[in-house]
Amino acid sequence: MPSKRILWVDDEIELLRSHVIFLTEKGYQVETVTNGEDALDNVRNNKYDLIFLDEMMPGMGGLETLAEIKSIDAHIPVVMVTKSEEESLMHDAIGSKISDYLIKPVVPSQILLVCKKIFDRQKISGEYVARDYLNDFNQISRRLIDNPNFNDWIDIYKRLVNYELELDAHPEVDLRQTLTDQRKECNQEFSKYIEKSYTKWVNNSNGDRPTLTTDIVEKYVIDQIQNSDGPIFFFVLDCLRLDQWKVMERHLINLYNLTTDYYYSILPTATPYARNSLFSGLFPSDIEKYYPDLWSKGDDDERSQNKYEKELLQLFLDRKQIKLKNDLKYMKIIDPDVGRAFEQNIGSHHNTHFMAIVVNFLDMIAHGRSDSAILKEIAPDESAYRSLTNSWFKHSSLLSIFQSISKMKNAKVIITTDHGSIRALRGAKVLGDREASTGLRFKFGKNLKVDDKHAVFIKNPLEFKLPKRGLTISYIIAKEDYYFVYPTDYHKYLSYYKDTFQHGGISMEEMILPVITMENK
Repeated sequence: MPSKRILWVDDEIELLRSHVIFLTEKGYQVETVTNGEDALDNVRNNKYDLIFLDEMMPGMGGLETLAEIKSIDAHIPVVMVTKSEEESLMHDAIGSKISDYLIKPVVPSQILLVCKKIFDRQKISGEYVARDYLNDFNQISRRLIDNPNFNDWIDIYKRLVNYELELDAHPEVDLRQTLTDQRKECNQEFSKYIEKSYTKWVNNSNGDRPTLTTDIVEKYVIDQIQNSDGPIFFFVLDCLRLDQWKVMERHLINLYNLTTDYYYSILPTATPYARNSLFSGLFPSDIEKYYPDLWSKGDDDERSQNKYEKELLQLFLDRKQIKLKNDLKYMKIIDPDVGRAFEQNIGSHHNTHFMAIVVNFLDMIAHGRSDSAILKEIAPDESAYRSLTNSWFKHSSLLSIFQSISKMKNAKVIITTDHGSIRALRGAKVLGDREASTGLRFKFGKNLKVDDKHAVFIKNPLEFKLPKRGLTISYIIAKEDYYFVYPTDYHKYLSYYKDTFQHGGISMEEMILPVITMENK
């Protein structure tokens, strides 16, 4: 690899000759000039990898030279070197897009450190990411053998997500397939764990179990309602995965103090079940039992079965004897126009006591990718899917809404989701009658048959706190990254639904979910 080329601009360059020699001995090619005019001539006629620029020079000063350098080559890294420690000067230099800032007198080790930060940061950081992951790889593999509990599984999943984000930032580190394979192995063991543990959780509310969907409002929202002096906003972002939240979080850390906890979604990890349970604090079988008029008997689609989220939430507050200062506010953001209208009117809610907002964009992205060849090309894998999420959020009305709330006095924000999603990669052949539901990750109906390696078969729905629906109705819920395909036109639909993001089944991505509390800074 050719040596990096450095230009050092300083009117007292002879006093820095030992530094120049030191860098040369370290393999860098260093050229020197004593004024801004010569520096600009060199930059126009040569390609440099880094410039050290003195701030105080006769004639054209450092900041003026810096501006001209950036007009010639906006991407060249410039390190400002100065005797001054004035804060205003630092602001001017940073505003002019310097890469670093050094105060004279500088020593050779400082100069070398700056060079390494600029030239080798990505490589060195990538080496540490690779080293740390390979160490954790072995640790995670050992933990799978030791029968991890629900807290262990949260920690394992968090670690995997963090390394996925690290590898997004370091595509040169060739460990993506290793991480993918380990996540697949983890989901295999996680599915076994859920199959063994889930019915114990849902049938023993006082036992040793994780926080579930039904606990969220009581555990994270009620206390805020009772003790806050400002408005409480409860956002439910449909189909939000932990990795997606991590990329969205970066845009909020300067606005809020964030606290992140984790919970497990109920099964199936599908909107008609999980979101109704989230708002009501009840399992689906109990919603059907106690509020039959609010539980549709129709097909499992959001339009028919999620009509009564506000009513279920109000009933929950009534059961807990929670009195609001004014009426419960609820809205659902299902398209950009609704989002923009809410963004423009958010200021009118500064006296609102409690408001719940459902945001459907992420679910639309997941399903839109399934139906759009362009979206699939834009987001061909998990990393690109996160990037697509980041691009949407960065330019969304939702971010603007959060920015506006951050300026409200004593406002609190709780963010969570009803379920995540998984990239479905393996088909599972399923048999059933014509009336069976149409989901790709879960189904209910008569005479359902599927290989038990691919799905959990639920003969007694009430044991899983699911609506019974009829004496002969059973459920199947897909494990890992499987999706259901009927034998008719099997290969057509196997290909059509492969590599789409789906939800309803058992996986870490669908079940282990964040719940975030945000307080204004």
